[in-house]
Amino acid sequence: MPFLTENELKSMKFKHVGRNVNVSTKASIYCPENISIGDNSRIDDFCILSAGDKGIFIGEYVHIACYSSLIGKSKIIIEDFCNISGRVSIYSSSDDFSGACLTNPTIPAAFRKVINEQVILDKHVVVGAGSVILPGVVIGEASAIGALSLVSDNCEPFWIYGGVPAKKIKERKKDLLQQEIILLKKSHGK
Repeated sequence: MPFLTENELKSMKFKHVGRNVNVSTKASIYCPENISIGDNSRIDDFCILSAGDKGIFIGEYVHIACYSSLIGKSKIIIEDFCNISGRVSIYSSSDDFSGACLTNPTIPAAFRKVINEQVILDKHVVVGAGSVILPGVVIGEASAIGALSLVSDNCEPFWIYGGVPAKKIKERKKDLLQQEIILLKKSHGK
């Protein structure tokens, strides 16, 4: 997979780009001035990052796999060590689907009701392929979302969720916290 060079990343005028960042040449990036990407993170082919005024924050050691999208007017925060599997969609904005108003961006604002709410994925969150995360959701530290899940409510830390809508399945192990410490010590030469 071809990645943008360091000079190409700089020329895009991201809000921030850390060290050892890999962004596919085939990713679509809108409003890079509102996007921060931390060290050692990677964005694969055919991803769409469309940042609103509140921005998109991607921490360190984050992987966003092919065909995933992060879209919306409100802030999207992906903390360190998160993994977004292929075809995941994260929305910080969504039309009201109740039928009380018209929907889609071709309609004048007076006829629409758009929900804009921040989305947060805490450290060590993993989201399975094809899942959808809706506006206003906070996924707690080290939660895992099973493939093809719809996350419409907050998720507690260290739980595995799955389904439509996503429900608690079982607790997740905490071994990864020790692995984080070991990795950071090695990467900082300690």
